[in-house]
Amino acid sequence: MRLRPLVLLCLLASPANALTFQTRLERVQWQVEGDQFECRLIQPIAGFGSGEFVRRAGEQAIFRLQSPERWLSAGSATLLAAAAPWQPARGDINLGVVSVGGGEIPFNSTQLQAGRLLAGLLEGRSPVVRHRTLHGGDTLEIRLLPARFGKAYEDYRACTAKLLPVNFDQVRQSQIGFPSSDVVLDPLGRAKLDIILQYMRADPSVNRIELDGHSDNSGNRLLNRDLSRRRALAVQEYLVANGVPVEQITLRFHGERYPLVANSSEANRAKNRRVTMRLAREATPPAPATAAAPSSEAPANGAPL
Repeated sequence: MRLRPLVLLCLLASPANALTFQTRLERVQWQVEGDQFECRLIQPIAGFGSGEFVRRAGEQAIFRLQSPERWLSAGSATLLAAAAPWQPARGDINLGVVSVGGGEIPFNSTQLQAGRLLAGLLEGRSPVVRHRTLHGGDTLEIRLLPARFGKAYEDYRACTAKLLPVNFDQVRQSQIGFPSSDVVLDPLGRAKLDIILQYMRADPSVNRIELDGHSDNSGNRLLNRDLSRRRALAVQEYLVANGVPVEQITLRFHGERYPLVANSSEANRAKNRRVTMRLAREATPPAPATAAAPSSEAPANGAPL
């Protein structure tokens, strides 16, 4: 394997004769970036790219590497919270494996692994990825150093404190439940809608909402169809009252036609009394609608918020 001179300067020989990417101690920097949707705690790694802790709104952090060049071969790499060389008695903590693929981001750790790496950095440990090179299969280590971590971690925590409670993937499909034979939003339904509204105010690119009203199979079909319509209307009215333009909302109702689960028990029937809400992004908002018309199209069943 032929290496460019600049890269050679960044490769150090470890005790196990591994090729190691790490930044010289005096040049170690931590960077904090982010907004209300995502926060990132980054250490550039000389000759390689960077190691990053990334926390999305509504989730815990994950750890990943980013590199413009493919250094790691596909397979399973070992993730360590390594003790400092001057603390050999402490020993390294093996955090298990990560699955390495292709691209500029070869893997994402689990949230548990990232949490233990952050705790290790606070104790002076180094996140280490140990694997093999793509060409030649030589042992390869990528190491982050804990130098100057304390202040950066404080800034990162300040960023995460401003994150939204949810991200788009968590609210793009939601379900609002209704008590038996009722068409009035209960406190839980309003609380779910308030979280969705908070996200929509922060992300104006979300400008389409589809509401699909449903019922269980109790009573006759005509009554159930009307119940599903009134439930969808209740959600629409709540959204409009809280600032969502009515022209951004498409409303449909289906009665008992599309149960989420079989109406075989009271618990199952409660799951079927719902309004499914789906959010979407559309570059150009449509012309204002004069009225919402029912549709016979089968709706998409969203996962509960």
